[in-house]
Amino acid sequence: MLTRQEQLEWILDHYENPRHKHPLDDADAVVEGGNPGCGDIIKVYLKIEAGRVVASFEGEGCTISQASASFLMDEINGRTLEEALAIDHAELMENLGKEIVQQRARCATLSLDTFRAAARKRERAQQLPS
Repeated sequence: MLTRQEQLEWILDHYENPRHKHPLDDADAVVEGGNPGCGDIIKVYLKIEAGRVVASFEGEGCTISQASASFLMDEINGRTLEEALAIDHAELMENLGKEIVQQRARCATLSLDTFRAAARKRERAQQLPS
C-alpha cells in the first residue's frame, strides 16, 4: 500500500509523463468527453486489434483528470474489451488513491466514462450494415 505522499507522486508522474497520450489515426471510435465545471477534456481513441484493446487519449485539464486518463490507458491496453469494460468507477478511484481523488470524483472518472462511450460508439458502428 502506498503512502499518501507516494500516491501523490504517482499521480504527478502520470500527469507529467502521460502514457498513451497521442492520437490513434486508425481508431475504430473517437469520443470526446468533458467536465464543463472545471474545463477537463478527454478524447479517447479506441480500436480492437487481434481481440485486444488499443487505446490512447488526448486532453487537457486538471492533474487528476489527466493522470486518470494516463493510468486508465495503461490499464486497458492489451486487455479484451470485456475485461476493460469491467473496470468500474470504484476500482478506478481505488487505484488512483481514493482518499486523494474522492473530492474530485468527476475528474477522476471522466476518462472511464469517455472510454465507455467510445466502446458503445464502436459497437454501434460494428452493427451497421456495410
